[in-house]
Amino acid sequence: MLSSLPFLLPHFKRFARLALTGAGLALLGVGAMAAPQQAIYQQAPASVRELLDTPALPKHLVSPNKQYLALLEPRRFNSLAELARPTLKLAGLRFDEASSVPSQTTAIARLRLRPLFKPQAAEQIIDLAQGQAADKSFFHSFSWSPDGQRFLLERRSDKANELWVGNAGSGELQQIKGLRLNNALAQGELAWLNASELVLLAQVERRGAAPKQPSVPNAPLIRETTGRASPERTHADLLQNPHDERLLEYHALSQLVRVDLRSLQTKRLGMPALFFSVASLGDAEGLLTERITRPFSYSLTWDDFPQVVEVRRPDGVVQREIARLPLKRGVAINGVLPGPRLFYASPNKDAAVYWVEALDGGNPNNRVAHRDRLMRLDAPYTGEAQELLRLPQRFNTMRFIDDGQHALVTEDDGLRAWTRSYLLALRGGSIRTVFDHSQRERYRHPGSPMMRMSPGGHLLAQTHGGGLLLQGAGASPKGDRPFLDRLNLQDGSVQRLFQSGEAVYTQPLELLGDGRLLSLQESTNQPPSLHVQALGSPGVASQALTKARAPHPLMRKIRRELISFKRADGVDMSFWMYLPPDYKEGEARATLVWAYPLEFNDPALAGQLSGSSNRYPNFSGLSPLMLVLDGYVVLMDATMPIVGDAKSVNDDFIEQITLSAKAVIDKAEDLGVTDPKRVAIGGHSYGAFMAVNLLAHTDLFKAGIARSGAYNRTLTPFGFQSERRSLWDARDSYLKLSPFLYANQIKEPLLLIHGEVDDRAGTLPMQSERLYQALSGTGGTARYVLLPLEAHGYTARESVGHVQWEMRQWLRAHLGDPRDLH
Repeated sequence: MLSSLPFLLPHFKRFARLALTGAGLALLGVGAMAAPQQAIYQQAPASVRELLDTPALPKHLVSPNKQYLALLEPRRFNSLAELARPTLKLAGLRFDEASSVPSQTTAIARLRLRPLFKPQAAEQIIDLAQGQAADKSFFHSFSWSPDGQRFLLERRSDKANELWVGNAGSGELQQIKGLRLNNALAQGELAWLNASELVLLAQVERRGAAPKQPSVPNAPLIRETTGRASPERTHADLLQNPHDERLLEYHALSQLVRVDLRSLQTKRLGMPALFFSVASLGDAEGLLTERITRPFSYSLTWDDFPQVVEVRRPDGVVQREIARLPLKRGVAINGVLPGPRLFYASPNKDAAVYWVEALDGGNPNNRVAHRDRLMRLDAPYTGEAQELLRLPQRFNTMRFIDDGQHALVTEDDGLRAWTRSYLLALRGGSIRTVFDHSQRERYRHPGSPMMRMSPGGHLLAQTHGGGLLLQGAGASPKGDRPFLDRLNLQDGSVQRLFQSGEAVYTQPLELLGDGRLLSLQESTNQPPSLHVQALGSPGVASQALTKARAPHPLMRKIRRELISFKRADGVDMSFWMYLPPDYKEGEARATLVWAYPLEFNDPALAGQLSGSSNRYPNFSGLSPLMLVLDGYVVLMDATMPIVGDAKSVNDDFIEQITLSAKAVIDKAEDLGVTDPKRVAIGGHSYGAFMAVNLLAHTDLFKAGIARSGAYNRTLTPFGFQSERRSLWDARDSYLKLSPFLYANQIKEPLLLIHGEVDDRAGTLPMQSERLYQALSGTGGTARYVLLPLEAHGYTARESVGHVQWEMRQWLRAHLGDPRDLH
């Protein structure tokens, strides 16, 4: 059995793959076994299993009319049977072959409805069974209608993705018969025309059988480059051959369909196409659609394929082609296409179309006064577009404000890691800077617009009393204290309407018409519950509208504290210290440090804190914090700042993470909670990359855990994370940052875990497999666990439980029992 396999076998060089049993586990490990042994999924201790099997905390979804509350409990985990369903992987997409629903779509486990301001009213428990087999069908993607009288649910059956309409008052559900949604290119793409009518994307009728794979190839596969540089990130699931192209066209072909929620009738609009976006213009004067066309690419994902943007009449007939975007090739790293891009449908009566055009040829390396410009084309879309403003840096996003006169436009300066937002008068053309700060700024971050749904179904930035409402985390040296501000649209002044107190974490959600505030309140002992209160100081009394039960009493006994300190070069750092329920003062226990490195161009920003000690502890299934229940001290979210110029910040990556790691261990030792001789380092994704580099270049840790990481940067030659240079521009840095090339220096035992079908750019399973082979060949101590059917994050209950078991066993094997004090 797995539990009897030795972990310490550095002298064996042979590579052994353990047999699969059913939907079993692929474990690749070092060992001298005469024959492969049987592998099964293991489970963590009872305390962890109890946490894993506790239902997820509900999400609170308030209706647009502020009359109803939906309490939605997502399903925490998938089943292996769910992950094993036939899945297509085409052009960077993954979706269910039978229904076109994107893979890893979160199912709704339970849904309750109730009048918002009638706490004593009986809840409507929505029947999500509907006579279906639980392992093949589920509801997902809840949304409110603009008037709050209805709600929508999608249901993935074994053959289709259906649309169901619910009554907010009665909770009754009805299916739109004969309608099969198509979410292959875009999930939940809805264009509301009014409170009861919408346009969406559906499968075409009578589309026939899917193309079949030729039994015998009829031609070689040929790729050609013609001397034009086209640097591309390392993507998964790209098209491979003409059959893949035909499959993409078959499954992604969509029909625009108009749905009447009152009569439950549908009407097909225009001709089918490879649509990926549809939006309503103004008060349903027309539709703005975007679709992809041939030629496809074998080196790009679908969203870089040629695109056509069109304005259509309400009946679906094309009124004007707005733009035709070419295949996105030959574009510089972090660059954009030189022509029109990023299209917006105006929610206002003008029904205008907005888009962005590059003024620097799309190349961030070109020195120009302005990089982008914002354009507008007014109805009836017959004249020339008008330039509204020019932006010094690259356009990021545009949010329409509900006063119908303004929009918030944001640009990003990639080299400085800086962001700036402007208040734009849509008709007058005047513009004023309202926000100007680093992208890493926490303490002075102005917050983000509070959004609301308009009666016409558009999502708008909300105003109140002549000002734009902004909600933010309220980060401070004492922890997060969420706030609600009002930005005066006339003079730019800011008024604070609400800020959370220090004892209870209060997050603003909605501002009601009568001026009262809806918020979520939680504390260390109480899960989030919905409250209503008058605006004012934190001491203002609030009324609880919901009350959630603490799902696990043991969580209350875990001690949590935010620790701040400095590393040797004076950069501020921090970590969250979690102590086990049975921890006694003065015990120096075995410790796990879990971290994820971040880049900063200002050392003052690197030390800004985030998080709150007053929040209810809610661990995800994969969280290493589960190990606290086994007795380990866990130093979570240990900051690993990489400070320097954005162009070359990675040149001393190793030196800076080494400084940070030493500072973390020294501080934990000073606190008396950690035995410095029994410390492990761990991380997921870029955190795994950091962890393995620390094992390769330092002797600070006794063991390591690396999940779904990338360890050979020559396999990601056109940039990674914040690295903007290519391998050929920064060869020394790429090689130095590849722990694979230093595998012979990794003497500490390393647990590698990876999803078999990792879909993240740069973290293909090959990264872990090749590192494991290098460690095996150079006499290292390693264990490689490949999780069948899992992607970059692991979602099956069996997989999550096994990962917790693996981490526990690894720490016990190499750090010992955490309660054994030395």
